Amino acid sequence: MDGITAISQRMAAIQATISSMSAPRGRPLSDGTGAQFSQVLSEAVASSAATGAAASGARRTADGIPADLAAYGNGKIPPAALKKVGTTGHKLWAPAGEALESLMAAAARDGVKIGITDSYRSYDAQVDVAARKGLYSQGGLAANPGTSPHGWGMAVDLDLNDRAQSWMRANAGRFGFVEDTPREPWHWVYRA
Repeated sequence: MDGITAISQRMAAIQATISSMSAPRGRPLSDGTGAQFSQVLSEAVASSAATGAAASGARRTADGIPADLAAYGNGKIPPAALKKVGTTGHKLWAPAGEALESLMAAAARDGVKIGITDSYRSYDAQVDVAARKGLYSQGGLAANPGTSPHGWGMAVDLDLNDRAQSWMRANAGRFGFVEDTPREPWHWVYRA
């Protein structure tokens, strides 16, 4: 029943966001194909996901997963709830993506380059990584598929030299990221 309640709450939040939005002046909602409406709707859903997540930071499951994400399932986050991180081609849950962009900009201002090697993973991608790298519980480098923070769009694997690793350890917490896997110093999870 909790899943149904979460979905109902999410739908209500999206409907409230859409009803509070108006079409940009001078821009029709439709060009006859529905393309403009689809774009406005997509922007509203993405905005709702980001705003709702920030506003509901305290609304988390017993496992610490934001309620907004838990309704979708690990590895099943829809594109509208994910954010592209700059021009990297990587995606994260919208609030995590925004925080990572801010983190990377701050690092760049300090002369530190931080790269990304992995981010959101679909369930199928988690299965593939587990097959290639082995399960963490058995000495490998992958979580059981369906349990990875990558599947929630909240984890990122970073390309860090020694200076960047030191910078992350000193500053990542300001942006909501923690280093939570001892054998993986490149793995950072958004916990804000």
